[in-house]
Amino acid sequence: MTDKVFWNGRVEALLPYVPGEQPRMAGLVKLNTNENPYPPSPLVLEAIREAASGNLRLYPDPGCAALREAVSESYGVRPEQVFAGNGSDEVLAFAFGAFFEAPSRPVLFPDITYSFYPVYAKLWDIPAREVPLLEDFTIDTDAYDAGTVFPNPNAPTGIALPPGAIKGLAERLAAQNRVLIVDEAYQAFGAESAVSLIRENPNLLTVHTLSKSASLAGLRVGFAIGPRPLIEALERIRDSFNSYTVDAIAQAAARAAVLDRAYCGEVNKKVIKTRERVSAALAALGFTSLPSAANFIFTKPPPPICAARLFTILRENGILVRHFDRDRARDYLRVSIGRDDGMDKLLEVCGRLMRDARAYAE
Repeated sequence: MTDKVFWNGRVEALLPYVPGEQPRMAGLVKLNTNENPYPPSPLVLEAIREAASGNLRLYPDPGCAALREAVSESYGVRPEQVFAGNGSDEVLAFAFGAFFEAPSRPVLFPDITYSFYPVYAKLWDIPAREVPLLEDFTIDTDAYDAGTVFPNPNAPTGIALPPGAIKGLAERLAAQNRVLIVDEAYQAFGAESAVSLIRENPNLLTVHTLSKSASLAGLRVGFAIGPRPLIEALERIRDSFNSYTVDAIAQAAARAAVLDRAYCGEVNKKVIKTRERVSAALAALGFTSLPSAANFIFTKPPPPICAARLFTILRENGILVRHFDRDRARDYLRVSIGRDDGMDKLLEVCGRLMRDARAYAE
């Protein structure tokens, strides 16, 4: 008897998502999981303290009414157009279950994108097709002809689509009664949100997380904004699993974060400023970086250093980045934007390596 004898066929066929490494080592410069390097709003910490001293013996509000009202106020939509979940990953998982199915409703996504999408498709037994990015790593919206999901900005490339391209795709898919899901996990760092397009596009759903833009990765809160029929579909999936997905403390903290847009905006401006500085410094060293509207850089080192070797060298120097060993992505490293001192260490190691490589070549 094998260890897997009790598994069903679905579990055995899964290739689970591999999250970024979360090591417990002192002194690391951690640039591998796109976490915001700055703390959350002080109002968030105050809300957590108040919620923790409240009546935790009671179940949380299953509808997350206060949080949804805060999102509606912040984004200019109605509360009934908002769905809250335990991180955007859960919201996306519910969306896959709600809008795609075999054999008639396949799902399409880019070939270089968030690697959880194919996992969701496999979990739900949904036929999936990867659509190649163009040569410049942009999303070719003309190539999508079925239900679609992609991040905007895309991950790991960081490249954003303009609203007009999203609008055109949504209108074309609506004619086929197919859904377009735009994952806006990184939108706050330089892309324009598609939320305003929801009013005229009944098939458009935007998905959001507070992990990056509000520095709440450890809390796990996300939400979707869309027309009421799409939100109701998500609610039906949620209530067939667990009606209480977002705990009371998380709801209170998320509400405070959503309402304190000024604080989050200032923090994210710092991230953007550092991103631009580091991109310019890497370019001066000979690196090729894609234009990023996210809180990370997708960058390729110059010859003779390859991405895989640089990944190892950086790790040996206490710097963690992400390397995706697949197709065109294998030539690049995804570097999260951290605080300036950590980014300076990255640049120092890369600069030393480039100087040594050139000296060796001579």
